[in-house]
Amino acid sequence: MPHSTTVLTPAATITLLDEKLTDADAATPARFLQDHGLTSETLPFWLVNVPRSQWTSECPAFLRDQPPKNVQCLATPDSHYQRQSWEEVQEITRTNRIDRFQRVPSELRKYLEYMAQIKAQYGSVMRFVVKERLGWGDGSLEDLRPRGGPFEYAEDIRILYNDWPYGIDTDIIHLVVWTKFELPDDPATGDLTAEAREAIERYVQATFCSRVAPEQVVWFRNWKSLKSVHALEHFHVMLRRPDRAFVREITNGDVPLIERV
Repeated sequence: MPHSTTVLTPAATITLLDEKLTDADAATPARFLQDHGLTSETLPFWLVNVPRSQWTSECPAFLRDQPPKNVQCLATPDSHYQRQSWEEVQEITRTNRIDRFQRVPSELRKYLEYMAQIKAQYGSVMRFVVKERLGWGDGSLEDLRPRGGPFEYAEDIRILYNDWPYGIDTDIIHLVVWTKFELPDDPATGDLTAEAREAIERYVQATFCSRVAPEQVVWFRNWKSLKSVHALEHFHVMLRRPDRAFVREITNGDVPLIERV
């Protein structure tokens, strides 16, 4: 049965669940559904993985007009989600099928809600990232002007955790390398130019593979259509089972937002 994607929750669904609900069920929706012979398919997607005490009759604004991929993910109970393995990560990056990455359903919900709050407070995600995460001023052109060319000066680069990492195995560390300089695209393909790809590869080898085995390191840059921060250059690095002291060193002790909000 397809999940409801309409704005209003069918009254019958709420009534049925309320009639069967006990106080002990309020914070454990997955157990509640199981105990009463129900499935997540009986719920609109925005109620899955949400405690009954937090249910709403209407879809929250931050979850409206989501693409089918997000709706399908949000409609999946966390208990049914299979984290992507290191082998899958390698295959996704090797084939440049970055669209196959996805988040743990409940974490995707938190991510979408937080992004909506950031846009309302700061006007854009880019301004928040520049000001609060990177410490590069307020996002003016002067603040973001690089001192030199690609990877020439350390002050033009900042390595942080991905605040909202993909739903990959927990022994994989997901980092983002932010840069003030641009990494040009090939207009014919929309992907990095060969020169830009080679420059990133040299940087990754020098920065990460000196402390992590090369076969335990992958990197990729999101397609423009997948970027959450379009106006600020960045690419992703994933490390499998790295030394945590090394990660603290290169991120300057960074803590991702997902662990703080």
